[in-house]
Amino acid sequence: MLVSDPTPDRPAPDRPAPDRPTPEDLLASHGTTYAEQAGITLRDKPMPLFQLLVLTQLSSIRISADTAAAAAHELFRAGWRTPERLRGSTWQERVDALGRGGYRRYDESTADYLDELAARVQDAHRGDLRRIRPRDSDSGADADDPVAALRDELTDFPRIGPTGADIFCREVQAVWPEVRPHFDDRARTAAGQLGYPTSARALADLVADEDVARFSAALVRWSLDGSG
Repeated sequence: MLVSDPTPDRPAPDRPAPDRPTPEDLLASHGTTYAEQAGITLRDKPMPLFQLLVLTQLSSIRISADTAAAAAHELFRAGWRTPERLRGSTWQERVDALGRGGYRRYDESTADYLDELAARVQDAHRGDLRRIRPRDSDSGADADDPVAALRDELTDFPRIGPTGADIFCREVQAVWPEVRPHFDDRARTAAGQLGYPTSARALADLVADEDVARFSAALVRWSLDGSG
């Protein structure tokens, strides 16, 4: 099932400029997803999906993506990979783990938000985020755009807004093909700077299906590392 892509494709050169990387080059140099960086082996299972949600919450404030990934990695190293285990930690333990990851400016408030996040996953979704996964059989106003309903679900979680919803969708499309292809505004802007097409469908056509999530992350990384 194709996700609707209402944004028209902006004119772009037929190929990237000579000094710009090809999609294959970009995957090789920037193609690590942020889930991978945080130590998440992403699968369609409750534990890694919850870990991705934690990473999403940490990434949803004005802090570097690398710092968010490092802080998430510290939380997971402490064994808090499920809602139950995270809620079993103390506030101070969470603050300390966030600090070890360099997440110091917002560590105290985030320690509270993490507990609220875990509680909502438990209470609203029985600890299993597969319950919000879009399905091909979904019907209704958003049937032709399963990402819309998913984004609404995601923004119901504490501290996760539209930007955070995009982060989750960008990463989860690796294991939820119903979300694919997902390229957020930053990725599309980078694509235009590189001379690539700028619609999600056209960008996805540049790489294999299994590389779409990596390609989306690679465009974001390229834009953030000063290349763009």
